[in-house]
Amino acid sequence: MHDLKRKLKICKSVAWVTIKEYFAYRTHMLVSLFVGPVYFAVQYFIWGAVYRDGGAIAGIGYEQMIRYFGITALIGYLTWGSADWNLSMLVRTGRFLTFALRPLHHRFFALSQKIGHRSLAIFMEFLPSALLLIVIFKISLVPAHLGWFVISVILASLIHFFIAYCIGILSFWFVESNGLRMAYWLFDSIFAGFLIPLVFFPKWLQFIQFFLPFQYTAYVPAMVFIGEYQLGGYELSLPAIVGVQALAALVMLAISELMYRRAMKRFTAVGA
Repeated sequence: MHDLKRKLKICKSVAWVTIKEYFAYRTHMLVSLFVGPVYFAVQYFIWGAVYRDGGAIAGIGYEQMIRYFGITALIGYLTWGSADWNLSMLVRTGRFLTFALRPLHHRFFALSQKIGHRSLAIFMEFLPSALLLIVIFKISLVPAHLGWFVISVILASLIHFFIAYCIGILSFWFVESNGLRMAYWLFDSIFAGFLIPLVFFPKWLQFIQFFLPFQYTAYVPAMVFIGEYQLGGYELSLPAIVGVQALAALVMLAISELMYRRAMKRFTAVGA
């Protein structure tokens, strides 16, 4: 219990320092405030043209499609993180050594930073964008089940963090990891459901998504928000798909820990 209180205190302190740091450079966040609405506007006009004659595509009507992209745009604000870039920078510059000598796991420190950054993003990015979608585009942002949606977003944010952290850890083997990060962003954009709903893919590719972490960062929380989940011919209840999402989070945590331990052995083997 004492150790838990100590970690919570450290998390709070790191998160608060991160909030003050990013607020000092809030211009970056104000610029990113336009990314979500612009992304949504592009989707709005594209799908408006696609659905010009009405009907449904893969069982999805125009109203549901527009709502889906509005939700995924907002989810992106809640789950985004830069743990991959931060860790890569620390390794490349040699500054990771200071963290390796501390009695605090760097992953916990990085997660605390993300908590602070995303807490600030709620007020500077998420809420203004949500207001814009409601007022300008008349998008309904009332989740089917608020509790399950909140849990799903938290899990999505954790999974996104663990994936990004694993990409960052690869910098211990590949000092310059920009190529890996770009490849990850490409796969994430496609298979997380940001570009198109995953039900548009062939059934066999939809089924593979259950074993990849990407859908759990955007598509799953979006479907939980809407109140129904189906993929690869399977329909799951909200508790069931959130449970699968929680399992995915644990798997990614285990993978990140395994990679971190191997990276530390490599790090110390070269003289740290």
